[in-house]
Parts: sequence; structure tokens; C-alpha cells
Amino acid sequence: MSVILLCVLSLVLAGSGSGLHGRNASVSHEYCVLGAGPAGLQMGYFLSRSQRDYIILERNAGPGSFFQIYPRHRKLISINKIYTGRRNKEFNLRHDWNSLLSDRPTLLFQRISRELYPNADDFPRYLSTFVKELGLKVKYGADIGRIKASDFNGNQGYILTDQNGVSYQCSVLLVSTGLWVPQQVDFLGSDLVEGYESIPTDPEEFKDQAVLILGKGNSAFETAQSILGRASRIHLYSPSPVRLAWQTHYVGDLRAVNNELLDTYQLKSLDGLVEGRLEDIAIVRREKDGGKRRTAKKRSQTSTEGKEQLYLTLTELLDQNGNNISKVTGQNLPGFHTDNFSLRQPYDRVIRCLGFRFNFSVFDGSARPPQSSGARGRLPGITAWYEGRGTPNMFVLGTAAHSRDYRMSAGGFVHGFRYTVRAVHKILEQRYHNIGWPATKLPISQLQSWILRRVNEASGPYQMFGVLGDIILLRGSYCEYLEEFPLQALPQLSTLSGRPLTDHGLLVLVMQYGLNRTDTLGPGRAESEWTKAWRSNFLHPVLYYYNTLPTEKDMRQRPVGWPLPRPEAVHHMVEDFLTEWDQPISHSQPLRRFLEHCLQTDLRAFYAESCFLLSLTSRTPPLFCRQGYLRKQGIMGNSHLWQHAREAGLMADHHGHITPGDDTSVSEYLKHADAAVVSTMNFDL
Repeated sequence: MSVILLCVLSLVLAGSGSGLHGRNASVSHEYCVLGAGPAGLQMGYFLSRSQRDYIILERNAGPGSFFQIYPRHRKLISINKIYTGRRNKEFNLRHDWNSLLSDRPTLLFQRISRELYPNADDFPRYLSTFVKELGLKVKYGADIGRIKASDFNGNQGYILTDQNGVSYQCSVLLVSTGLWVPQQVDFLGSDLVEGYESIPTDPEEFKDQAVLILGKGNSAFETAQSILGRASRIHLYSPSPVRLAWQTHYVGDLRAVNNELLDTYQLKSLDGLVEGRLEDIAIVRREKDGGKRRTAKKRSQTSTEGKEQLYLTLTELLDQNGNNISKVTGQNLPGFHTDNFSLRQPYDRVIRCLGFRFNFSVFDGSARPPQSSGARGRLPGITAWYEGRGTPNMFVLGTAAHSRDYRMSAGGFVHGFRYTVRAVHKILEQRYHNIGWPATKLPISQLQSWILRRVNEASGPYQMFGVLGDIILLRGSYCEYLEEFPLQALPQLSTLSGRPLTDHGLLVLVMQYGLNRTDTLGPGRAESEWTKAWRSNFLHPVLYYYNTLPTEKDMRQRPVGWPLPRPEAVHHMVEDFLTEWDQPISHSQPLRRFLEHCLQTDLRAFYAESCFLLSLTSRTPPLFCRQGYLRKQGIMGNSHLWQHAREAGLMADHHGHITPGDDTSVSEYLKHADAAVVSTMNFDL
């Protein structure tokens, strides 16, 4: 039904459009992508590949305009690890945080920069290359100032109007504008504060100045680090203590590349961190003779002599009339009441570094998504499948969609949202074009090898841990394997994927960190015993088995910190220092036994000789032999496996003269599984 409605709506919109882009013209598209940042271009690639009618609208003259300005000090903190010792492109994306997904194996960010932490100017260059080589449809200079919803034959579409009066009528709106409106807190004296977006970036401008920075995120520490060798002292003030990314595993927290001030703080070199509510403070100006508080004025940036200095005080110490205060005396300052108040000394500058928020102003009441309940309302509220709440047919992509996994995973960053964008595209294909979520059909005997391949190389679940997971729909003797489905949308699996569930149940494969609170760098921080895999602290694979699909109520009532409700059975694969889950005793054998428990099936793997013997001596050979050897699909078709088996001592050397034939019936999956199949074999079990 959605396919028919979308086609009707597209015809209506096409009939109303002139096809021209002049003033007051009206054009129509099936999909409108708002913003040519990385998320918008990523969606543009998928729409282009599926040959959909789309347009990407960008207000600036090129893609990725945010990165033309930010970060202000021009060093990205997204890892660009080129050398991994592997040639597996999927695995390497686990350590490439800047590239977008495409079918061009060379269209990677490393073509532009080979620095581990690249210069920010390199990213727009990469995005421009991405647009050019893939031929994406981008209209630059289209500054959308108004978005309203409109009803077309019972379906909600959207009309976007730019600065020239051109209207873009869309069946589906995909919002990928990111966050670019500076986050501000209203307090007395906020007019005296400089913004991160406008501060000078030359460290010499801060020579011998005392600086107070509001905020303790990466922009605050980036700013502090740039002036560390010039400012006389730097204090950072915000409600929360600093959160270190290597402790929280959240890449949006303070990264080590920006945290040199922690050294100068803890080694007592005049810098420091203080906690307090921003809403309770006031920034006041006081002349050296204790004169009047004055409004903001342009200050000299070359000398601090004779300049009025800024004091941090509390609103409760000021006159009850607040903004009407005309004079600030010593009694209005915290140091008068508490002589060792941390921030009692004056500052030459106060800088606001509080991050950014979503721009809600372009949406009228009919199209405006609600503010998110988390992230201090800075983001739009969206469903588990990234559709705006109360705004049907409008989906939010990229950083703006981070409310789904704020402070939990990497959905606010390129290396995370490139996968959520791909997931949204699959949802669009099912809803509007009746094309089901791509699935790989596997014999049950091959499931373990496929799982091992995914946990050892897949980049999507690895980057979007706890948010995207692989769904395995059990169908008896075979299964359907769906990759990277949004876990919080699991109750809507059949509707969103077009794949029905059977009474055989399902498995869900998730990458997740442990819930145990441990010293990240202390002793006992890791678990190495496979029998205690559930105590793993670092990122590791977890399998959940359900007889039936969890409900919305189940999702709401799941244990705190769990990505999914309690299952009928759960299996943790013990964390691995090398993030290689391929060892026979610690990884493969426990996984096989878990799958056998859930499926009530013998999943042991055998060589052709063993299958031949078992076929002669047993009325019911093992499932692996029935689905493989007896169908001419034995392991002997892969020469790499023979070599690995001989080197591992699993086969005698006299097999060395045997060369597997060119049997084309060998399953395609064996080309990828490599030693994963061999490592499960233990004839003593």
C-alpha cells in the first residue's frame, strides 16, 4: 500500500511542478535530502544506486561546509588509521572513521590524507571528490528558509522554500543538516562572553591573559590546548566533571588528543577544572577602581593593560533586580563571602564552548519535529527507525539523529552514522518500494561460520555497538541473515524489513561493552577466561535467542544498560585483546554449543572423509554432512582450508598431494569463512 501511495503522491507533485528553478518556480522529487554534509551525501549515494528520484539541497557553495569552519583549530579527532596489517576492506573500516560507504574500493579518505588526525580542510575536499566521482545530484546555493507539511491525497509530503522563492515538493524528506547553531545558556552577563564560533585562533591573541572557558567538551579543551602556551591561566567551568572517552567508550567525550590541560591541572601549573551550574552564575565587569558594571564593548586584543576585567559571581549575590544592577562591589563577589573561592581572581576573557544544537527554526508548526527528551533538548525527537515523531515521511539522518544513541554509541559521528543511514535506506526501500531488507539464506550448518566471519570483520555492528545488530531469522533447516538492523526497532522487525518471523524464533548478534564498572587501566580490567565471558568489560560479541519477537513493552522494561530485553538464552563471546574471535577453545567451541542448544541440532563440521564414513555407518549422518558432503558441497573445495588444516595438525601430511578440484558447487560463503570453519572441528567431542 505504501508503494502505491508514494507513486500517487509523486505523480501529484510532478503535475504541480514546472521543472524550472527560476524565482517562484516549483519542482518536485520523490526524495529531498536537506544538507550536503556527510550524512546527506551518504544517503544520496544509496538513493542514486537504487535509481530513485532525489535531490540534495545545500545552502552553501560546496559539501561539508561545517568543516570549513569547525573545529576552529583545524585538527579532526576522527581516527584515520591506514595501516592495520589487513587487506580486508570491511575490517579496515573499523579503523577508518572518515570514509563514506560506496562500491568504489578506492574512494576512501586516505586518498586525501594519511594523517592519523587529519586537518579539517581535508574533509570537504574528500566530500567533493565523493560527489564528483559518484555523480550525486546536489543543488548548491539553495538556502531553505521554510519547511511545511502538505497533504497530498491523504499522504503527508513536504514543501521546502528557498531564498529565491523556489518550492521543492517532496514525498519523503530526509533531514541531514547536522548541528550548527551554537548552544547558549542565558545568564546575567552572557553578553560579555565570546563564542567558540568567533574567537580568534591565533594563540598570540591570548598572550599573558587569564581565560575562563565555559564547557568541558572537546571544543572547550581544543580551545584551551591551542592557547596553553600563551595564556597565564585557563579555567574550565561547567556543571559536570570531565568525562574521558577512553573511560566511557563514548567518542563524543574528551579525547586524549585534546587533553593536555589535564596535565597542567593535576601537576599544578595554574590551570584547572571547576563544577557549577551555568544558570546560577553571572559574568560582571569591574574597573580596577571598583567602578560600574558596563555593557559589552569591543576589547583590545593586543594588551590587557587598563582593560576592565571580568569576574564570575553568583546571581544570588547580586541585587534582586538582576539586570538593573548598576554597580558591582566586593560584596557582590563570592570571594568576599568565601575567601578561598576557586574562581575569585578576575579574567581577561570568558569563552563559551558548549557545543551546538539542531536548527528547528526552518520548520513551521506542521512540520516541526519535537525536541528530544535527552541531550538537553538539542536534538529532534525521532523513532527507533529514525522517522521524526509526529512527522510521518520525514526522516532525520546523521549527527541530528544522535538522540537515539546519545552518549551510548557513535551515531553522532561519521564512522557511526554512515551505517545508520544505510539502515534507513533499507527501511525506505521496504516501505515505499516493497523491496525487503537484504538477507542471506544459509543452511543451519553454515550459520556458525557466518557468525564468526561477521564478528571478526563487520564494521557496522563494531562501530554502532549496542545500536545496530545482525538478525538471524530461524527457518528450520535454514536461516535468513539480516545485517545491521536498528535494535530498538526490533518489535517492528517484520514491518520494517518485510521479513516475517516463524515459530522457530530468532537470534540477535550485538557488539557491546560490559556493564561492570572497572578501572579502565587498572589490574583486572579484562576477562580472559571463556567460562566467565559474561564478565567481559571490553567490546565483545553477544548473542540473544528469542522464541518470539520482543514487544514494545519488553523493550521499555529491559534491564538498565541492556540493548535488548531478557532473552530465552544469551551467549557472551569472551573479550579478546586482539579483537579476533577465532580461537577454537575460547570462541568457536562455546559458540557452537550455544547454537546447538538453541537449535537442538548437531552443528559439528566434518571433512569429506569423515562424512563419507558416517554416511556408510549411520542412518542419519550429521547435519553438516547432509547439507554439505551429500550435496557435493564439502570443505575439500577450498585449498586454503587444506593448507591450514595441515599446518594446524588436523590432517596428516600424506594429504598434501591432494588438490581440490574445480567443483563450482562449493558454497560462496566458504570463500569468506576461511579458517573459521576449520577452527570449529574437534573430533573428540
